[in-house]
Amino acid sequence: MTQTPNPALVRYITTAIPFVNAAPHLGFALEVIHADTLARFYRQRGDDVRLLAGTDENSIKNVRAAEAAGETVFDLVERNAARFQALPESLNLSYDDFIRTSVDPRHPPGVIRLWQACCERGDIYKRSYKGLYCVGCEQFYKSDELAGGRCPEHDAPLEEIEEENWFFRLSNYAEQLRDLYRQGTIKVVPHARQNEISALIERGLEDFSISRSAGRARGWGIPVPGDPGQVIYVWFDALANYITALGYGTDEALLARYWADANARDHVIGKGITRFHAVYWPAILLSAGLPLPTRILVHGYLTTEGRKISKSLGNAIEPAVYAERFGADALRYFLLRHIRTTEDGDFSLERFEKAYKSELAGQLGNLVHRTLSIIERSNAGALREPSKELVEHDTLIQHALSVEETVTAHLNAYAFDRALDAIWKLVAEANKYVADQQPWAHAKAVAAAQTADERQTAATRLNDSLYSVASTLQIIATVLTPFMPSIGAQLLQKLGLEEGNDGHRPSLTGAKIAAGEPLFPMDPVDP
Repeated sequence: MTQTPNPALVRYITTAIPFVNAAPHLGFALEVIHADTLARFYRQRGDDVRLLAGTDENSIKNVRAAEAAGETVFDLVERNAARFQALPESLNLSYDDFIRTSVDPRHPPGVIRLWQACCERGDIYKRSYKGLYCVGCEQFYKSDELAGGRCPEHDAPLEEIEEENWFFRLSNYAEQLRDLYRQGTIKVVPHARQNEISALIERGLEDFSISRSAGRARGWGIPVPGDPGQVIYVWFDALANYITALGYGTDEALLARYWADANARDHVIGKGITRFHAVYWPAILLSAGLPLPTRILVHGYLTTEGRKISKSLGNAIEPAVYAERFGADALRYFLLRHIRTTEDGDFSLERFEKAYKSELAGQLGNLVHRTLSIIERSNAGALREPSKELVEHDTLIQHALSVEETVTAHLNAYAFDRALDAIWKLVAEANKYVADQQPWAHAKAVAAAQTADERQTAATRLNDSLYSVASTLQIIATVLTPFMPSIGAQLLQKLGLEEGNDGHRPSLTGAKIAAGEPLFPMDPVDP
């Protein structure tokens, strides 16, 4: 954003890596859009940001899906992973890296090294175990965690599993984890989720299984070092991606910059996997002697008709369908503003279409098109320097400048919805300003002026009123860019401007302004 930036910080931002038992759905799109918006925001401020996404491919869930489809696990994983890898194009994402855990050559050596580091610490041992297992979650549950005997996440019965596995001594780290959260070394956002984690730690932590039999996994996965009859449990494997993608166990130059020495290590995840990221993962890192994440940013679930959108529940919505019809930025806008960042939110086509027509086309789009059209007609597509009075006292420009700080504060606090609420409050004020100032009336006054003084007075009023709105649109374009990157760039282009990351706001004076086509067609058609 346009300000004198702080010295550049090094930030590492990751999404969770989803199972590839089916195509990506809108619930996961919500998460990657969250992470991408943060990455773009911090890059805009001049920070050195690395954004990682990927796919979790070494799971029994994927094995079962392949068996049900009558194909090999490799073929199923390849087909669905390709669809996840295509999301940056359809959702306008800016990944710096993408890791696939079954084929990326960086991953197995890093997972094995992490295993060995925990072994050397004395935190891995083998024993027999019997428990209730949900393949959908890839986790064991205690009976008191179930909802009527069924998985609370998938509303499905659990399997009773009895086998000999390798375990991680999570119980060794309860006191350290308790202190880390009390001291704020790791922050979970929102704080209510951190309270849940603290309560979980207080109830006592039990060691957890980190392998499964190769037979049950059909041989799919990374073999346990020295024990080929076992493969490494999906969560130990999957969580490691955050550091294997940086070269842990292979080439650690990136690891030093974006993990060991980074100012911020942020994981963006859904609420259903908070335990793994806020308890299991920090304990594994402590065991291996590695730095910890700094923040765990937890979003709610996307629902449809009140039910979580899930591949397992059969109500998944493919994001590319809506992005192709309405534009990726419009979909990003709806998910970021109308789904409250850390809460569950319901998606429907009706609500999306209403927001598109009313808020995007009707409010922002209309403001842009009518203002720039007046500038084209009345000022030959250019603005002069505004009067001193406007610069010093115009309330719209002052509000616009304050919105930059408001948006920054909300994004730093992981509150996309509040940031966009603030931007749209400014859009509403700008629309009211246009209605009150009536620049078209000033244009008529210029044409009807009888004397040079009358013409000069009317022309100054016209230029000032248009300059105020155009300057506000310039700020809107800048603060909107992390959320809606294409729309932000298009708006700056309409204003005849480009904006970089150096904190400098280009002058509107003399810029070639052109309304062009509307930012948001009022009636987008099916592709």
